Amino acid sequence: MNGIQRKTALRSEGGYRYLNWVTGIFVTCLIVSNIIVVKIVGLGPMTLSGAIVIFPISYIFGDILTEVYGYARSRQVIWIGFACNLLAVLAIQTAAMLPAADFWDGQAAYDRILGYAPRFLVASLIAYLLGEFVNSFILAKLKIMTRGKWLWSRTISSTLFGQIVDTAVFSLVAFVGTLTLFEMVSISFWEWLIKCSYEIIATPVTYAVVNYLKRTEHEDYYDYDTDFNPLKVSTQ
Repeated sequence: MNGIQRKTALRSEGGYRYLNWVTGIFVTCLIVSNIIVVKIVGLGPMTLSGAIVIFPISYIFGDILTEVYGYARSRQVIWIGFACNLLAVLAIQTAAMLPAADFWDGQAAYDRILGYAPRFLVASLIAYLLGEFVNSFILAKLKIMTRGKWLWSRTISSTLFGQIVDTAVFSLVAFVGTLTLFEMVSISFWEWLIKCSYEIIATPVTYAVVNYLKRTEHEDYYDYDTDFNPLKVSTQ
C-alpha cells in the first residue's frame, strides 16, 4: 500500500514506551489550564485568560496522540482528561466548602482564585470535549486523505477547526447574556488567533516529537476501520 501499513487493531497499552508520558502531559495541561484561567491577561488590544500559557499545548499533544497512536487511543485519553479535570474541580470545591481553621485568613483568597462559577465550569468542560474530538477526528481523516504526507497540513487544519469549536462554545455558554455580541466575538477571536498561532509556531517541535515517537514506538496508525463514535471509551 505504498509504504502505508494498514492496521486493524491497536496494541495493548503495555506495548508503548511513551504513551503514558504523552497522556500525562496532556492531562496536566488541562488541569493547570483550569486553575490559571482566572488570571486575566492584557496584551495591548488583546484580553486573554491565563490559560493561554499552557492550554494550546494540549492541542499539540492531542495531535501527537492521534497522529501516532490513532483516533481510538486519542479518544480514550480525551475522556481520561475529562475525568481527571472533573476530579480536580470536585476536590478543589470540596476543600473550599470545608470549615477553615480559626487562625487561617486565606479563605477569601482561596475562593476568589480557585472557586469556580458553575456556568464557567460547564462551559469549560463542554468546550474541551467538543473541541478535542473535532481536532482528533479531522486529523485522523486528513491523515488518510493525504496518505500520511504533509503532517503540517493536518496539525494546523485540525487545530483551526478544533479551536473554533472550543473557543466559540466556551464563550457562548460562559458569557451569553452578560457580554455584548461584539465583546464575545472579540474575546473569542483573540483567543482563537493566539491558540492557533501557538500551534503554527510549534510545528517544528511537533514534527520532531511525532517522528521520534513513530520510530521508537514502531507505530504510525491509520484509522481505516475505526469507529469514530466519540462516546465510546474502549479502544477496541
